[in-house]
Amino acid sequence: MAVAFDEMRAANGQVRTAYLVLSDWLKRVPPDVLDYRRREAETIFRRMGITFAVYGETDATERLIPFDIIPRILTAKEWAFLARGLTQRVKALNAYIHDVYTKREILRAGKVPEDLVYQNPVFRPEMNGKPVPHNSYLQIAGIDVVRTGEDQFYVLEDNTRVPSGVSYMLENREIMLRLFPELFARHAVAPVENYTDDLLATLKSVAPLNAPGDPTVVLLTPGIFNSAYFEHSFLADKMGVELVEGRDLFVKSNVVYMRTTEGPKRVDVIYRRVDDDFLDPLFFRPDSVLGVPGLMSAYHAGQVTIANAVGTGVADDKAVYSYMPEIIKFYLGEEPILSNVPTWRCREPEHLKEVLARLPELVVKEVHGSGGYGMLVGPAADKKTIELFRAKLMREPEGFIAQPTLSLSTCPTFVKNGVAPRHVDLRPFVLNGRDRVRIMPGGLTRVALNEGSLVVNSSQGGGTKDTWVLDR
Repeated sequence: MAVAFDEMRAANGQVRTAYLVLSDWLKRVPPDVLDYRRREAETIFRRMGITFAVYGETDATERLIPFDIIPRILTAKEWAFLARGLTQRVKALNAYIHDVYTKREILRAGKVPEDLVYQNPVFRPEMNGKPVPHNSYLQIAGIDVVRTGEDQFYVLEDNTRVPSGVSYMLENREIMLRLFPELFARHAVAPVENYTDDLLATLKSVAPLNAPGDPTVVLLTPGIFNSAYFEHSFLADKMGVELVEGRDLFVKSNVVYMRTTEGPKRVDVIYRRVDDDFLDPLFFRPDSVLGVPGLMSAYHAGQVTIANAVGTGVADDKAVYSYMPEIIKFYLGEEPILSNVPTWRCREPEHLKEVLARLPELVVKEVHGSGGYGMLVGPAADKKTIELFRAKLMREPEGFIAQPTLSLSTCPTFVKNGVAPRHVDLRPFVLNGRDRVRIMPGGLTRVALNEGSLVVNSSQGGGTKDTWVLDR
């Protein structure tokens, strides 16, 4: 694997301009002070209850996501490039989802295979031909981006269902402002605290046409035992909207109401953090107690907006991802601004043959996998694991894609032995409203804390950083 691009230092060892102040600061601050600040941040996170659980583990103890106190820095120019590419991508994704459930022109044109849609387990035939307010399907997207060089950025994954992590982005900034005000004072850092205002504006913008001038928005959560409950509560509080569970809502005459102490109140927009399967027991899983009976009837009648729309998962599996360059060209008539990672579709015999021949050097992922699970990192795997994946690929090739092992960029990170480079990725959060696209400058930087590791997911031992976009 090639030498990783160091975001702070050039190949000749010189510190890049954006990091000059931070580099000087790191030289002057003793390691014990950094360690004290790190422990202080951990205490604050624990006191605030910013934790997560890993499903399927026998130990259900809530964990803290490790927080690295050294920020990642992007220049205004780098961010402007990323923002253009993210805007383009989300517009194309929304157009694709709309087309898949209506005219299906991209399928008739042969640009995307029909079975990738019709046999996709998250394709929702219940949405076929059904109107969605303003043809807006994708209001909140989390687009995972990695960097491999000075001007080389790749999209690694599109998250179009219920992308999470934005609360960590906001809390990371709050912690940094509290612990390192002197460092902030020496940088012109673009703010992120307006995210929840922009989120609320985006949600209100896609309310049904018959909604009042100030639509009522609620955030629907599965409940306190969900691993992301902190984020649900955090976002509802910051937006000033009600946090509700399915039992708090009911449907009458195709209109959704919220139970309140003052009687029923009409709901116009539901920001749902509940998966499709559990939204309405009359349409999907009849055993669901998390959803609202009749919700889909109200949705189809155009009386409520669900964000993100039901069925958006057809756009975020890893096989569809491989067609994104064609999807962007088909709907927008433009060349992609942000590149895809080269991808082999194991469902295609020639691709499978090449993947099997190069298994020890590739990353293999489940088409519907997430969280860093169900994947093979060839260069880091032992022979037994590689052979197990070989058998999986031969048995079910359509369930996997493969990609080259990218040399993800590194950023300075505070670890046990001091400050050292660690691999990072970035999840910017893109808000797609009826009126415009809004993107907070930065996003959630995830960092692989283990030396040499490329897996940044918190469930796999990764941590997070504050992401600074310089205003100038």
